[in-house]
Amino acid sequence: MSAVLVAGQRPPVWLVVLAALTAIGPLSIDMYLPAFPTMAAELEVEGGAIEGTLASFFIGLALGQLAYGPLSDRFGRKSPLYFGLALYVVASVACVLAPTVESLQGWRFVQALGGCGGMVIARAVIRDRCDPRSAARAFSLLMLIMGVAPILAPLAGSLVLSVAGWRWIFAVLALFGALLLLWVHVSMEESLPAAEVKPLRWGSMFSSYADTLGDGRFTSYALCMALVQAGMFAYITGSPFVLISLYGVPAEHYGWIFGLNSLGLIGAAHLNQRWISRWGVEGVLYRALWLPALCGVVSAALAWLGMASLWTVWLGFFGFLAGVGSLGPTAGALALAHQGQRAGTASALMGGLQFGLGTLAGLLLSVWHDGSARPLVTVMAICGIGGLLVYLGWARRHAAVA
Repeated sequence: MSAVLVAGQRPPVWLVVLAALTAIGPLSIDMYLPAFPTMAAELEVEGGAIEGTLASFFIGLALGQLAYGPLSDRFGRKSPLYFGLALYVVASVACVLAPTVESLQGWRFVQALGGCGGMVIARAVIRDRCDPRSAARAFSLLMLIMGVAPILAPLAGSLVLSVAGWRWIFAVLALFGALLLLWVHVSMEESLPAAEVKPLRWGSMFSSYADTLGDGRFTSYALCMALVQAGMFAYITGSPFVLISLYGVPAEHYGWIFGLNSLGLIGAAHLNQRWISRWGVEGVLYRALWLPALCGVVSAALAWLGMASLWTVWLGFFGFLAGVGSLGPTAGALALAHQGQRAGTASALMGGLQFGLGTLAGLLLSVWHDGSARPLVTVMAICGIGGLLVYLGWARRHAAVA
């Protein structure tokens, strides 16, 4: 039976659990960012090697999600979660004990393979339990709740770093994963109906992925969302250099600016619930896509004209993330709306697209590094424009009834 979520109501417990599962990603990405210089010094490597631990995590997220979709469609939503969270805890402990940066990069990859299960299955559970309109509200609530993670994670990481050292950051993540495993066991009910369980065969798995990608409604919405979110991943990767090294923001204040930008994402996710009631899911998505595109273009133009400043760059970041906060829930709900028996597979593909394109955006930044803000804001502009063009030229033709 579809859940009905009404704007203004307190989120149900099952949705809070899903939000915590989805928060594994931003916590694992953002919490150790302030520790990069300390890690490089202690492990006696260049900063680029430490950034490699972030790249390996992104790759693990992109690849790992492709496995959890078919697994959750065959074995239900809870069993793969047990495996993924247990793997995440083990890998986090291994990160604590990692003697070299190479081993840390490897265990970060494994950590991502475990943690991404919660991100895939959370979206599939919402699809199991909600119709498209309620799903969009659920995704908005989920993003609102999990949006606290990017605000608190760098601040918490800085605190742990100052008190106990960078290895204890991964110990905290291991504890978080263990508590989540217990919470899922106690509070989460299986949401996949027995009638929708699909057999797990290699041929059927690849066929299911091909059928899902061949569905223009899914692929168009998922791609426009993934392109814009790739711009957000570029921001995560490149903002420490731009804000700290280029514009002189003290490293200890970076977490505050990072968190303030995340407020744009949270605020948009909160207002999303009201906007959906007014314009419908499709109407909100159309309006939301313009904001990252415009913010990216203006920021890039100012940077190339030599007129960029800390304030213009920061405002561009803030506006871009606000757009992500609104389009993520709506595009996600529309992409999954017609996926029924293959919701897990579709959710996995959607996550794989997001982190795959995010990884490419981060790699482009690392190759195109000229000591200015131009590479970052240009990549963000390309991603924002790309998402808008995919919607206008493709997804809009598959407009679903909200």
